[in-house]
Parts: sequence; C-alpha cells; structure tokens
Amino acid sequence: MQPTWTVVVPVKRLDAAKSRLRGALPAVPHEELALALAADTVRAAVACPAVAEVLVVTDDPAVAATAGAAGARVVPDRPDAGLNAAFRHGAEVAGRGWVAGLTADLPALRPAELAAALLAAATDTPGVRRFVADAPGSGTVLLAAPPGVALEPRFGVGSAAAHAAGGALPLHGDWPTLRRDVDTAADLAAAARLGLGPRSAALLAPCP
Repeated sequence: MQPTWTVVVPVKRLDAAKSRLRGALPAVPHEELALALAADTVRAAVACPAVAEVLVVTDDPAVAATAGAAGARVVPDRPDAGLNAAFRHGAEVAGRGWVAGLTADLPALRPAELAAALLAAATDTPGVRRFVADAPGSGTVLLAAPPGVALEPRFGVGSAAAHAAGGALPLHGDWPTLRRDVDTAADLAAAARLGLGPRSAALLAPCP
C-alpha cells in the first residue's frame, strides 16, 4: 500500500490528560499511564502502511521525546485551545494532502486496522470526510479528510453525531482495536483483552 496519509495525533500535557483514568492502576503514576497510551497509539500509526507521516501536536516534553523516538514529527500546540484547535493546527501543518485526525488513547491499535479504515475513507465515498465511531458509538476515534477538504474536527462528548451533523459520513468496518479508545478503567480492561501495545502492556503486567 502506497503511504499517502498524514495522521494528526494531539496529546495533552500529561498532568491534564485522561483524567477519568486517574487511579486506574494504583501502582502506576497517572502521567506514566497516559504516556503509555499515547506511545502505543503513535507506534501503531507510524507502523501503518497507509501512513506517510504521523504528526503529534503537543506541548508536553515527555510526549514529544517519546513520539519523536517512535518516528513521528512533533509540533507544538500553538493554539493551546483544546483538542479541536490542536487537530485543526495539525491539519494546517500537514498541508493539502490526505489528512486524518486520530485520538491518542488507542493502546490496542493494530496498524492493519488503521490502514483498512484509511483505505475505506479514501475509496468508499470520494471527496467527503469520513469518521470512525468508538466502540460505544457516541464518540469518534478517527476523522479523515481528502485533499482540498477541511478536517473540521468536532471531537468531544457526542462527537459521532456532531461529525455526522457536519457532513462527515460514518465508516462501518469491523475494526475493534481502532474503535477501542480508553477513557475509564473498564475501557482499559477491554483494550487489554484485545491485546495492548508494548508500553501499556508493560504497565499492566505486574497487576493481578
């Protein structure tokens, strides 16, 4: 598969990231867990055969160092105005090609599933934005835009409905590791059943 996509992954400062997960692993510092989720997400995206570049938008130095070591390009979150502003900034930096926004909490993500979703986004209905809903169906894990079409991110509570209302069309593929974002301890357990990436798996390994 020809690498064509730039994938934008915003990551908050670790002390403010994934607040609902705080305390999920009592023996693990919260910032370490949040970093592991992002690291495994970025690692999978970098390994995806459809992806030419992963662009991480962050102001956190630990995230920047980890993402850079994984092969991603890191840019500062200049807007510093929330998730959607970070997605828009990353899309602007990416330029006019195929651009996708990916959430940073997909620790079980398999590169092949991301590739399949991006291929579907490029071929199912050309010329329009496409999105992949999360496992519960109300959120969004991936938003994809073809060249010349603005990303128009509407991530947050109820984002699947918000993206649909904005004209994006849903993708319905069976991609369990792509759809499994992690906001709560139950989500983390579900991701573990799918098989975590190495950074997240290492944190759960000592746990009963």
